[in-house]
Amino acid sequence: MAGIKEIRTKIKSVQNTRKITKAMEMVAASKMRKAQERMRAGRPYAVKVRNMAAHLMQANPEYSHPYLNEREELKAVGVVVVTTDKGLCGGLNTNIMRLLLGRYKEFQEKDVKMQFTALGNKGLGTLTRLGAKIVSQEVGLGDKPELDRLIGAIKVQMDDFEEGRVDAVYLATSRFVNTMRQEPVFFRLLPLPGKLQDPYSAFEHPLEGVDQGEETKASYSWDYIYEPDPKSVIDELLKRYVEGVVYQAVAENMASEQSARMVAMKAASDNAKKVIGELQLVYNKTRQAAITKEISEIVGGAAAV
Repeated sequence: MAGIKEIRTKIKSVQNTRKITKAMEMVAASKMRKAQERMRAGRPYAVKVRNMAAHLMQANPEYSHPYLNEREELKAVGVVVVTTDKGLCGGLNTNIMRLLLGRYKEFQEKDVKMQFTALGNKGLGTLTRLGAKIVSQEVGLGDKPELDRLIGAIKVQMDDFEEGRVDAVYLATSRFVNTMRQEPVFFRLLPLPGKLQDPYSAFEHPLEGVDQGEETKASYSWDYIYEPDPKSVIDELLKRYVEGVVYQAVAENMASEQSARMVAMKAASDNAKKVIGELQLVYNKTRQAAITKEISEIVGGAAAV
């Protein structure tokens, strides 16, 4: 009977676990819809800001912003790492950190110094264990990205690039493709790519140039009236553009997190249901064997009498 009791206890434990994973799946599904709406709502803004900045630079070619200046040699780089604050979201964070560690080794082989900005607790923990140089961080981002909280962390990297302490700034995050697929990406944030192309359109190898593709000739020119002056407008717009790219990356990562968590919790719930079925079968067999044994003992005793 001890075996039957243990099996019954284990079935109850797995059932309780399945209730938790099922509840987490439903919560993640609800949050996923909101995160996807927020992510999709931010994409048109990023596209418009990118197009406007590109047009302004074409209209004012005599001014070159520091964010556009390519460095001859990479001696030091900054990396903004976007991960989640919580786990239980499948291999989302693992895939990002695996990609980042591969780039980390490549930079080390080229004797390129690295400094990191961690957005999210999971990435911060991995970088701390790695002994990496962390210059800024922001954790506890919640379910909705707030630009005010992100600006302080990424401004450290932007200032270091402007002042020449780093020669490039990269962004490691997860790109939302669909509910079942999220891609870890690593692309250059600064200096900005030529014509301000979509950073997600060409994932860059960190030690090689960006493939700009075929250049398209403009069929018309852009003419703007600047207030107060072209330099001030372009400077402010490019800063907003970089901040917008990081904000969108965080929004994409949050949508990826909820999607990955929903899928992971559904898989856990399905596996728990399968385990419960197998344990129930073992329980029934064990209970039947115990009953058969008792009947045999009774029959045997009666025959002996």
